[in-house]
Amino acid sequence: MKRISKPVFFIVAILIIAFACSAFVGIKYYQGDIQKTVVKGIGDIRWGIDIRGGVEATFKPAGDIDATDEQLDSAKSIIETRMVSNGITDYEIYADYGSDRIIVRFPWKEDDTEFDPVKAVDELAATANLTFRSPSGETVMDGSAVANASVGVDTSKSQSGSYVVQLELNSEGAKTFADITSQYLNQQIAIYMDETMLSNPTVQSVISDGHAQISGDFDAESATKLANQINGGALPFSLEAASYSGISPTLGQNSLTAMGYAAIIAFALIAIFMIIRYRVPGFVAVIALIGQMALSIAAVTRYFDAFTSFTMTLPGIAGLILSVGMGVDANIITAERIKEEFRSGKTLDSAIEKGTKNSLTAIIDGNMTIVIVSVILLLVFGPSNILSWIFGESTTGTIYAFGYTLLMGVISNFIMGVWLSRVMLKSISGINFLRKKWLFGGEGK
Repeated sequence: MKRISKPVFFIVAILIIAFACSAFVGIKYYQGDIQKTVVKGIGDIRWGIDIRGGVEATFKPAGDIDATDEQLDSAKSIIETRMVSNGITDYEIYADYGSDRIIVRFPWKEDDTEFDPVKAVDELAATANLTFRSPSGETVMDGSAVANASVGVDTSKSQSGSYVVQLELNSEGAKTFADITSQYLNQQIAIYMDETMLSNPTVQSVISDGHAQISGDFDAESATKLANQINGGALPFSLEAASYSGISPTLGQNSLTAMGYAAIIAFALIAIFMIIRYRVPGFVAVIALIGQMALSIAAVTRYFDAFTSFTMTLPGIAGLILSVGMGVDANIITAERIKEEFRSGKTLDSAIEKGTKNSLTAIIDGNMTIVIVSVILLLVFGPSNILSWIFGESTTGTIYAFGYTLLMGVISNFIMGVWLSRVMLKSISGINFLRKKWLFGGEGK
């Protein structure tokens, strides 16, 4: 076996524990009396309707407009886009074409303490109409010219470190904006969201590359909210809430707390079993399992930008638990294969090398089956809902949560339980006082 340097175990283990602490607890600091969140933890998860409750709202066109089916579909699509961009994956949305109504159910925000349905529906009903206006107030370009909006940080000397919203214009928009900046060079072009002026910059040069930015008094949250609204697009008509009400959770906060304690006790029992039964491989497996759970939680809280924010539901928790079970199973298979190699007379290094190698096929086969099922669940029941004509649109949300956490858990298992656990095991086996067969599941010394 090609040995891995002994310090590698300690480096990897420390990094996993540090990552787990930040993923579970989060990283926050205070700027005066205002708490700033750098990394979200478990306490910042947006819980689903079944756990924390939510809002049911019925929207109608303002001013009793007789909306067409196409307009209702457009409004429904934009509301759905806004929910997904705000990390709401547990929702239901329907269009009632006969009465021109859109019915939406969605959970409370993670930091909501007032539980005010009116405040909750305002963000979805906002028209979010972005316009660029000339010095005379004439609209010269609207939000339809924007292909994508994202949050950025201004690096210019005057506004260094402040948040901005970066706009990427489509091909037609880029041409229009080049004409606008050419026509109004050294003049001000106001940028409005609905009738609120966001910025009134002076055009200092002709912008022909299709990129612009909105500056203003933004923090990270307000810049993100604006970018999401722009990406969501403008509604075809103004909406007003015909009715709204709170939805009681089926589980409740007390049950969630009890579930948390149960999870800690269950993990402690699993850790004790693994260490007693498999000794050093069991100890390494426990560290890998901590890393797997942390990576799965990170995929829910948007620890990494590659992951979208997510709503955790009861099926989502079930998927998380099942993936942890897959992680335990992967480590048990590896430990048992190592024991089998000892029984066939292999040396310590050879038993570890052969055992980890021989267990890999079985682990991959089992996990790939789960991956396929998870991907199908995401495609069928996710926001895209590509097979809604078969399953119906009401399936979006809860089953998607199950597929998402299950997939993220399996991916985390491959990283932590298959790759890094083997790195740690091969490294720790090089420590002299641990180089005893019985510590790795064999008999004798």
